[in-house]
Amino acid sequence: IILWQIAGFVFTGVLGVVLHYLYEFSNQNTLVALFSAVNESVWEHLKLLFFPMAVFAIIQKIYMGKSFCNFWSIKLTGIVLAIVSVPALYYTLNAIFGTIADWVNIAIFYVSVAIACIVEARLFIKNTMKCKSPKMAVLALILIAFLFAIFTFYPPLLPIFVPTVL
Repeated sequence: IILWQIAGFVFTGVLGVVLHYLYEFSNQNTLVALFSAVNESVWEHLKLLFFPMAVFAIIQKIYMGKSFCNFWSIKLTGIVLAIVSVPALYYTLNAIFGTIADWVNIAIFYVSVAIACIVEARLFIKNTMKCKSPKMAVLALILIAFLFAIFTFYPPLLPIFVPTVL
């Protein structure tokens, strides 16, 4: 389990960096916009962890998921925790220090992914999380992916959707 979580951290870290620049390198391809950052908003940067973590979850499920009936609940917990950690850390540090250096923003990404991977590892090892309907956890992940797609093209008028320097 620990090796899987380390692999997930590395996979997410590498693919997240690729996705940060992919939209620009694709000449602003609309399909690429669905899963990569299209601007420097906090919201768009959440895609950089969500989609790699979701893809890795599918890979992980193929190899180890049958051992855990609560697999998707654990992965949903980790992914949502990472999604919440980025803006929580970003806005907290900005409130304390004003503007923060680029390396801090990068560190926020990796710390958020690490938190998620550690929590997932603990949940897998304890194996006490109950899930009456794994399909609901999968549906929640699909809903999150759908929201990323919709809000990429129709962002609400909220600060998290406003491009900033990250």
